[in-house]
Amino acid sequence: MTRRQILALMTATLARAAGRLPANRNVKWGLGSNLWNSFPPVPFTDILDVMKDTGFIGLRLTQFPQILQKYNITAAQMQKEADRRGCSIVTISFNGATHDPARRAEVVANAKTAMTFLKEFGANHLVVFPPNRRNGEAPGAFQAMCESFNAIGSAAREMGFYAGLHNHMGEMVQNPDELDRCMAMTDPKLFYFSPDTAHLHLAGCDVVKTLEKFKSRLMLADYKDAKKLEGTRPDSFDLKSIFDLGDGEIDFPGCHRVLKSMAFKGWLIVDLDIARQGPRASYERSGAYVVDKLESIYA
Repeated sequence: MTRRQILALMTATLARAAGRLPANRNVKWGLGSNLWNSFPPVPFTDILDVMKDTGFIGLRLTQFPQILQKYNITAAQMQKEADRRGCSIVTISFNGATHDPARRAEVVANAKTAMTFLKEFGANHLVVFPPNRRNGEAPGAFQAMCESFNAIGSAAREMGFYAGLHNHMGEMVQNPDELDRCMAMTDPKLFYFSPDTAHLHLAGCDVVKTLEKFKSRLMLADYKDAKKLEGTRPDSFDLKSIFDLGDGEIDFPGCHRVLKSMAFKGWLIVDLDIARQGPRASYERSGAYVVDKLESIYA
């Protein structure tokens, strides 16, 4: 084989590989930095390289602001390296003592700090986690949490951001009734919905029906696959219940039809909690599922 033929073959192979990446048109695909906490430390640029190579070009940061110290990187350096690879920092996993009225001013101030950081990257979404379920035992804690969510949402809108609920096992908004109650007790003009499909499924929600029910408030979502493991308590969470996209029990084609019905334009985060063969392999497999099964429905 001549050198020209070898180069032509390599070019064709690379073109085929590139064609397998998620399209990132109406739906834009991202991942979460938390997965890398389960593996030996790597430079932050290694995460960005996996993103660029697999087509999951948006990143949700976790453990902010400590993540800057963990990777010994500044915001300016992070932005420069992300820009070089065509990647974006799109949101932060935010949490705080929203159940405690005495700490509301502190929580809102911290949310503003996170959004000020994100604004430098051109982002405009803040994903808000509820407190641990143990905190919900105090009288009035759920109402206080919802009032804090509205306060965060109000601050977000003033800054040109959208803040929304991220449901989670083991936290104060876990079960279907808690989700309904939280959405009813928060202002739809201030506080939005940023669901985690895996945690909806494991908590007993019908994922597709839940997205349909709250689609008017949907700002961003985690497309995370899961299986209910035999012998696992209904109210507990096991990392082993999380699977690469398409390997679990969730009806993502149905979810995608909901997105199509609302002409969704935004980020979906495949925020894996576990990668059995490493991050790159899991995101390559998840990306293939996106291309093969979902993009024909809505890209």
